[in-house]
Amino acid sequence: MSLARAAGAVVGPSKRAGTTLLQRRAASSHAHDEHHHEEYHDTNVYEPEVFNTPFWRRAAIAAVGIVAFYKYAPAPGDENPIAKYISSTMTPAKVYQDVSFKHLIGSAQISDDTKLMVDAKPPVVHRYRYPQRFEQYSPHLQPVGLKVSVGDVVVKRD
Repeated sequence: MSLARAAGAVVGPSKRAGTTLLQRRAASSHAHDEHHHEEYHDTNVYEPEVFNTPFWRRAAIAAVGIVAFYKYAPAPGDENPIAKYISSTMTPAKVYQDVSFKHLIGSAQISDDTKLMVDAKPPVVHRYRYPQRFEQYSPHLQPVGLKVSVGDVVVKRD
């Protein structure tokens, strides 16, 4: 006999699943009802909502810095040490114009060469189906004026 059956036999048939289920239902509904009658108390602790947190402090400092920069920054036409340094390290515009012009000339030459190669066509060749016809008959057996002389024709074979 299994262990579960042995335990059921000891308890007896009257106190099986039916009574325990009723007891569970009654206990859960009673606890459930008590829960609704109690007031809900929030036990979480929240920090006070103030504007002196590090985020707002950094935001205020950044705003003051931006306003000061725009107020005291030099005008676009003014000379300042940063602008002088940048202009001294820059490559003159003439150098870039020369490089661009050389590139333009090279690109135009390549374009012309490409167009020449693409548009090139092989010489026109009339290919006959049976080129041996030219050599089939003797050119000396033709009457004068009836046929064209083909004696100097050279047949090209592939």
